[in-house]
Amino acid sequence: MRRSQLSDFFGGYWTDSTAIMADAVHDLGDSFVIGFAWLLSYLAQKNADSAYTYGYRRFSLLGAVVSGLVLSVGSMLIMAEAVPRLLDPVMPQAAGMLGLAIAGIVVNGIAAMTLRQGKTMNEQMLNWHLLEDVLGWVAVFVVAVTLLFVELPILDPLLSIAFTAFILVNVARNLWRALRLFLQANPDKAMLSAITERLLAVPSVDKVHHLHFWSLDGELHVLSAHLRMRPDYDPRQQMLIKREIANQIADFKLAHTTFEFELADEPARDLIEP
Repeated sequence: MRRSQLSDFFGGYWTDSTAIMADAVHDLGDSFVIGFAWLLSYLAQKNADSAYTYGYRRFSLLGAVVSGLVLSVGSMLIMAEAVPRLLDPVMPQAAGMLGLAIAGIVVNGIAAMTLRQGKTMNEQMLNWHLLEDVLGWVAVFVVAVTLLFVELPILDPLLSIAFTAFILVNVARNLWRALRLFLQANPDKAMLSAITERLLAVPSVDKVHHLHFWSLDGELHVLSAHLRMRPDYDPRQQMLIKREIANQIADFKLAHTTFEFELADEPARDLIEP
């Protein structure tokens, strides 16, 4: 179990350290990630129904967007507190900072070691969050030890600004990726190019168009395409052609695929041209 984020905020207030407050905000963001991961992993087990015909896996993207926004707002609040302190730095309680830093390193370090062997993407991502927490508390530890011997109160707001800026950069990158997937952007350009090449390698396929490639949750992808067949295409061979297509794209592990066969002179029915 991780230490309560409430104790982090209390510790930051008690020691008058914006650096600890910044790390507390990061831990709070991690808690949202953990909570959403648990909730959405439960929802993801639900089968597709008439309301969500592809299932419920896209709820995980909603969780990523919400947790990213919460962490971004919290980080900006810490920035608003830390930047003015550069002009009028306050000497924090170094001994209290040191004790909290040691506890943070131990607790988050144990949690990171526990999830080190995780196989799922959620476990691996959570492990990265925990490792970032450990590094943040190591930085607090170094500053606390320095402040015990040298009175440089500006180190505390400098550390909080640097740590918060690092978090914001990473959150912004992950939030942008989640938003792109929400808008059904291509999740992997290299994979789409490879899939197109595999489809065109099927002897009976003359052209691939109306190709749509998007992701349910960042892990499971969906593909649909119209395949223009060669003039010598025999409808009786359809089962063999479908089997060959399935073999060509099997190693891409796509969650859903839909292919429509078209004859050479058959018009497409899509209203929106690609």
